[in-house]
Amino acid sequence: MKPITTTAIILAMTLGFAGSLAAQTSAPAGAKATTSAATSAAPATTKKSMKAQRTAKSLECSKDADAKKMHGKERRKFMSSCKRG
Repeated sequence: MKPITTTAIILAMTLGFAGSLAAQTSAPAGAKATTSAATSAAPATTKKSMKAQRTAKSLECSKDADAKKMHGKERRKFMSSCKRG
């Protein structure tokens, strides 16, 4: 290869790696601790309880669909409507 081509390739690779490294740096420790402590305390419990409710409803709808021997698009439509209401 020509020296200019080699230099251009090395420069492009260096810039590519530098961009990905910059994206992976973490926030300062003080800012991260206050943000995560403030936001994750109350909503985490609510999300877990909502997930448990959805899982129970989903299992119930799935059992109903199995009993009706539904498959494919028909099952997806049934599951969607069952979980909504």
